[in-house]
Amino acid sequence: MTTTTVPAPLGEEAARLDADDPLAHLRERFLLPEGLVYLDGNSLGPLPAAVPPVLTDAVHRQWGADLIRSWNTHGWWDAPLRVGDAVGRLIGAAPGQTVAGDSTSVQLFTALTAAAALRPGRPLLVTDPGHFPTDRYLAESVAGREGLEVRRVSPPDLEAFLAAEGDRVAVVSYSPVDYRTGELYDMAALTGAAHRAGALVLWDLCHAAGAFPLRVDDLGVDLAVGCGYKFLSGGPGAPAFLYVARRHHGDLVTPLTGWTGHADPFAMAADYTPAPGIARARIGTPPVLSLLALEAALTAFEGVDLAEVRKKSLSLTGLFLRCADELLAPLGFEAVTPSDPARRGSQAALRHPHAYGLVQALADQGVIADMRAPDLLRFGVNALYTTHRDMVTAAVRLRDVVRTAAYDPAPQPTGRVV
Repeated sequence: MTTTTVPAPLGEEAARLDADDPLAHLRERFLLPEGLVYLDGNSLGPLPAAVPPVLTDAVHRQWGADLIRSWNTHGWWDAPLRVGDAVGRLIGAAPGQTVAGDSTSVQLFTALTAAAALRPGRPLLVTDPGHFPTDRYLAESVAGREGLEVRRVSPPDLEAFLAAEGDRVAVVSYSPVDYRTGELYDMAALTGAAHRAGALVLWDLCHAAGAFPLRVDDLGVDLAVGCGYKFLSGGPGAPAFLYVARRHHGDLVTPLTGWTGHADPFAMAADYTPAPGIARARIGTPPVLSLLALEAALTAFEGVDLAEVRKKSLSLTGLFLRCADELLAPLGFEAVTPSDPARRGSQAALRHPHAYGLVQALADQGVIADMRAPDLLRFGVNALYTTHRDMVTAAVRLRDVVRTAAYDPAPQPTGRVV
C-alpha cells in the first residue's frame, strides 16, 4: 500500500469534523479491520461487535444444550415478530406491523401480490425502470400471475402519469434511493400522489433503512420491504423485513400461506386460517440463527438519533463530493450523485469508464468500495462507523491510482462480484 499524502485543507477539515462528531464513539460497536477504509456498507454492512457472542450462545447453549426446547425457552418462535418490531423502530413503524424472516425477494413477492389483491379491478402495476433488478423481475412475475400490466415510469414522471391513468393503477413500487447514483426521491410526495389516485404504494427500503430517518406510519405508507444486510449490518443474506400498515391487516391476503402464518400453527389443521395482524405474513420455519444475528446487529442503533445519523451522513458525502470536484474531476471523473443534500441518500457515486479496474485497485490500497456496470463507482457511508478521514483518504488514493495508472482498464468479468 502506498503512503497517502492528503492535501492540507482537506485533511484539516476532515480532522475538525471528526473531532466534533457526536457519533464517533459508535465506531467501537463494529469489528472493522485495522487500517481499512470500508465504503461498501450499502452492499454488506460490517460485523457488529454484538453479533459473535450472541451467535456463540445460540449455537452452543441454545441449540447445542437446550435443543428443541429453545423454541420456547429462548424465544425462537417469537423472533420474526420481535426482530420485526426492532426494525420497525428504525423505519418509523409502531409495533405489530413489521415481520422479519424471509429473503427480500420473498418479501417483495408477498407485498406486490398482496397489494394487487387489495386493489382488485385495477390492471396496472407501476414501477421504476431503473429499479434494482430483483424489484423489476418480481414486478413482471407478479404481474404475469395476477393478470396485471407493468408500466415503467421514472419517479420524476410518476405524478403526471398518475394524473392521466391513476384510476387504473393498483400498486406503485419504488425505492426512495436510486441504488446506482444515490439520488434520493421524495417519499412523501410520491406516496401522496399514489393515494390521490386510489393506488397503494410499496417502498423498497433496502438502501434506506438505518441510513436516515423514515416515517412510514406518518407518511401513510401502505407496504414496505427491506433487507437486513446493508445499513442494518445483519450479515450476508440476513433476513429481510415486511411492513404492512395496520389498516390493511384485516384484508391482507398473502400468496404464500405457510404453516407459521396460521392462526393456530400447532393444531396442524387441514385448512388454512390466517393469523391475526402481521403474523399472517409469516411463512415457513424462520431462520433462527440469522434472525438472532440480525437482532444483535440492531443493538448498534441503541441510543442513536437517526436525525444525527442523517446529518453526519450528509457531511460525509458532501465532503467526498467536494474532494471529487477538487481532486478527481480533472482526471476524468464525473459526480452523478446530486449535490443538493435534500436529494442525496447515503452514498456518493462517480462515473468513470474504468470503474471496475479502479475499484479493484482501490481495494489493493486498503479502500473497499464497489461499482455498478458499466461505469459507476459507489462509495457508501454509514454514519455509525464512517469517518470524514475515510472519505478524504478514499478520494486521495483514487487520485493516486489514476495518476500512476496502477489499475487494469479491462471491464468487469462476467459473474464477478465486486
